[in-house]
Amino acid sequence: MTIEITHTRRQGTLIEGTSRGDGSAEILRLREYGRTQRQPFRWSRNLDCWYLPHSRDHATYTPSLERLAQRLRDAGFEVTLPVDNADRRSFSEAEEEREEKAEGRADRFGEYAANAAQSSEAAHRKSHDISERFAFGQPILIGHHSEGRARRDHARMDDAMRKSISDGDRAAHWSGRAQAAANYQEFKKDPGRTLRRLDKLRADLRAVEKWQRGQSAKGFSRSPADPELAIERQELTEEIAHWEKVIEAAEAEGFKVWSRADFKRGDFVLYRGTWYEVLRVNPKSVTIPHIHNSPGRSIVRATGNQYDDWTWTAPYDGVSGRKSADEMQQPPQAPATEAQEQAEQSPAVEEPVSVAEPTAAATPAAWANWPDGMALVLIASKNSPRRRKRALWAMTRREAQAVCGDPRTSGRSYMLTWTDQPGTEGADWEWVEDNGSHAPVLNELGITARREWTAAPQAPASEAA
Repeated sequence: MTIEITHTRRQGTLIEGTSRGDGSAEILRLREYGRTQRQPFRWSRNLDCWYLPHSRDHATYTPSLERLAQRLRDAGFEVTLPVDNADRRSFSEAEEEREEKAEGRADRFGEYAANAAQSSEAAHRKSHDISERFAFGQPILIGHHSEGRARRDHARMDDAMRKSISDGDRAAHWSGRAQAAANYQEFKKDPGRTLRRLDKLRADLRAVEKWQRGQSAKGFSRSPADPELAIERQELTEEIAHWEKVIEAAEAEGFKVWSRADFKRGDFVLYRGTWYEVLRVNPKSVTIPHIHNSPGRSIVRATGNQYDDWTWTAPYDGVSGRKSADEMQQPPQAPATEAQEQAEQSPAVEEPVSVAEPTAAATPAAWANWPDGMALVLIASKNSPRRRKRALWAMTRREAQAVCGDPRTSGRSYMLTWTDQPGTEGADWEWVEDNGSHAPVLNELGITARREWTAAPQAPASEAA
């Protein structure tokens, strides 16, 4: 009997010529094969032969197959071992097949989940129907002719409910598998993840090119005459081109690929939901204040932090926004009202409309004086919802930003925040006692807090004149 062990990159490692009960299965199931030398072969009903999992699109580990061939020969089999690592499929073909299989898995697992959910519902309904006999609390009558039937009904109710729970768990399992399969393409083509993958692939390609030139890379050298290097270079080039097209498609849909050309020292970068001041611009990242300074803060500047001497790096693939230093000094814009949104979405009309004069709030002088407007500093406690907000002090917006941005004004169970539109005193908010615990912070910042709210500050004398 002749057993043929074949390997190509296109098909992977396959074993044909075996039959049930010939003794080859015990050898093939040993966990000693593959690139990790810890994989067993598996039987495939679709291929009608044994195969080595995860062997497609990879070069074979020849010593592992030679060890297998020798064991089969020692067991009395004739073995042939043809290997052709050059027979391969393109990366785009392989990725297209993987996406098709993921879609097939999503549909198949979805059917499994639907069937399990239907079975769970039927079992629950069966248990409920049986329980109708005992709806009014009828006990089991010991010695009565109905005792046997009652005990059988209780057992059937128990079995049905257990089956309902078991099938419900099975439905949840297959539903999760179906969702994971459905998200395969979205997960694989995520722009940030794709950029990180491209960085690794380009580094691998540079290493292969160095080995082909007879240089060392990644801490070791390979023979420039190794034919495997040419195949690896071709594979890496195809894969890089494939993922570059994915990034181009993402850019066409509005995704921004950030680089060192977009930043300079003093800018602000949005990284993981927090704005950080840029301390240094690097080829692959920007240096920012340490992320330990960010809890409870939306903006982390270069100075005034708890850990001023510590820094962190934000890689460009994790960046989601940029602002200049001047833009960060501008006050936040008020959200558009519903009427404004409807006006923006309504079609333009050609009839002449009257244009109102710009209000004082829209003039540059008013924007410049925005930080000097009044704000109310509030205290918020964790897991302690209240009907009215609790106010500590009244001060300018600039002072409120400094106080609430200080790390000493927040803890594990509370934090200070501020607003310039608190609503009506007594109905929306109320004054609470100031225990003086934050007096050192106010003194250090040179802030004199008040406990009297003035909704609209008076204009400076220069403006009044």
